[in-house]
Amino acid sequence: MRIKATLLSLLLLMVFATSSFALEGQQPEAIAEKMAFKLVRGVTNTVTSVVEVPKQSYLMVRDRGGIGYVVGPLKGAGMAFYRLLTGLTETVFFAVPQPGYYDPLITPEFVWEGWEEKRVEPRGQSEAQPAQGKGE
Repeated sequence: MRIKATLLSLLLLMVFATSSFALEGQQPEAIAEKMAFKLVRGVTNTVTSVVEVPKQSYLMVRDRGGIGYVVGPLKGAGMAFYRLLTGLTETVFFAVPQPGYYDPLITPEFVWEGWEEKRVEPRGQSEAQPAQGKGE
C-alpha cells in the first residue's frame, strides 16, 4: 500500500511538473541583455541617488509652494536612501529575474525621469472651475 501511494504521488508530481517545462523559454541573448540592463540600472541608481535631494526639493517647491523648502529636502533624503537601497539590491541580485521579469524596483526607473509631470495640484485651484475670460 505504501509503495502504491508513493508511486501515485510520484506520477502526479511528474505529470504536473512536465507541463511547466513545455513553456518556450526566452533566448539566452535576451536574458543576458535584461540581466545586464538590471545591473547597469542598479549601479546607476546607486551612484545617482543623491540627486533625489535637489529633485524632490524642486518638485515640492513647484507643487506646494513655500512649504516645499522644508518638506522637499526631507523627502529628497528619504527618496535618496530608498533609491540607494533599490540600486544596491538590483546590483547585487542582477541575475535574479525578480520582480516580474527583471522589472525595476522603483518608479521612475532613473532619477532624471519624472521632473516634468505635476504630481500634486496646488491648493485653491481646480479644473472644475472654469477660467474667467476678459470682459466677462
